[in-house]
Amino acid sequence: MIRTINDFLERWRDEKASTLKVFSYLTDESLEHSVPGGRSLGRLANHITETLSELPAQAGLPLHPNQTQYATVKELMAAYEEGADEVAEAVSLNWHDGMLEDEMPMYGQSWKNGFTLWALIAHQAHHRGQMTVLMRFAGLKVPGVYGPSKEEWKAYDMAPMA
Repeated sequence: MIRTINDFLERWRDEKASTLKVFSYLTDESLEHSVPGGRSLGRLANHITETLSELPAQAGLPLHPNQTQYATVKELMAAYEEGADEVAEAVSLNWHDGMLEDEMPMYGQSWKNGFTLWALIAHQAHHRGQMTVLMRFAGLKVPGVYGPSKEEWKAYDMAPMA
């Protein structure tokens, strides 16, 4: 729950680290991997990165939407890290706790600012989940985010949960 700007900034720091962790397990070659009718790993990573500026800008924060399409993992990680830092700075400099209940028009609806911050976190968690499934299909190792992955259970010399 986002009750204060500090709540968001603490969660955001952890979510930023989780997203960078998932991105770090990608390879440049894997960015093209997709399933029929679905987005590729590269498109999902770019989408997460684009949303860092697009969604907060919709909520009135002074961020300029970045639609650049990055072609390498190194570029994606650098752009994501810079964008995530810009989100934290924009929120901390432009909003205060009392503004979290303020409503803004968002995508044809009215969202409270606190919900917008939560949606930004949930959005990237959702797409990270999609990415980890595609990573398995691409034969990549998958990092644990909210708990150990299959590979990490093995590293702990424990059987993965069924």
